[in-house]
Amino acid sequence: MGLFKGIRYNLRGLAMGLKTPRLLVLGLIRTAAVIVLTIFAASLILVYHQEILSLIWAKPESRWILWLWYVFSWLLSLVLVGLSAVISYLVSQILFSVLIMDQMSRITEKIITGKIKETQNVSWLHHFIYLVKQEIPRATIPVLITLFLTLAGWLTPFGPIVTIIATGLAMVFLAWDNTDLTPARRMVEFKKRFSLMSSALLFHIGFGILFLIPGLNILFLSFAPVGATLYFIENHDAPAMP
Repeated sequence: MGLFKGIRYNLRGLAMGLKTPRLLVLGLIRTAAVIVLTIFAASLILVYHQEILSLIWAKPESRWILWLWYVFSWLLSLVLVGLSAVISYLVSQILFSVLIMDQMSRITEKIITGKIKETQNVSWLHHFIYLVKQEIPRATIPVLITLFLTLAGWLTPFGPIVTIIATGLAMVFLAWDNTDLTPARRMVEFKKRFSLMSSALLFHIGFGILFLIPGLNILFLSFAPVGATLYFIENHDAPAMP
């Protein structure tokens, strides 16, 4: 049930985001930010592709080895473009999208409950710093864990199993990055928030599984704060939380 519940909330959030003008604009801005940064980073890497390749492996003179060098060159290009996409997502997420996600969560909460619950009044700068501090571990640690497990899968005979585990963790943490928005804004302690996530793993897997759909994953990620906020409001007694 938790798995399908997660899928439903993600789809509900997308539908609500597309129907609500303010949420639609913010979601599209977030989508555009990720795409523009990814294109810029990928273009920059491809411009210096030859220099990077030369640092790793100078072009061989032997024709018997030259074909292998060309294969490595293409593989390196794919790896660098993929790496640029990951870096662009992290940069956009930490320095830009975190504010949009927070605003989308606030708008959703206001639409559903008629008000925005916060634990205390803080300045805009303090709030921004707090959001960034919360986002850095949520965004970077899952990516690092996933990359580590992916590399481990390449270097060990347990590749398929490790790949499944890495994919599952990526789905859970990407979903948590959104479901954690509301309790984090209310200054709920990290231990309590992590417990909320770990007690609903199937839900988070279901919520995050849509992020694996190529092309559409950017759209689902952009509007995920809406569905995640709906989930938190409808399934947790927010006023009773510390």
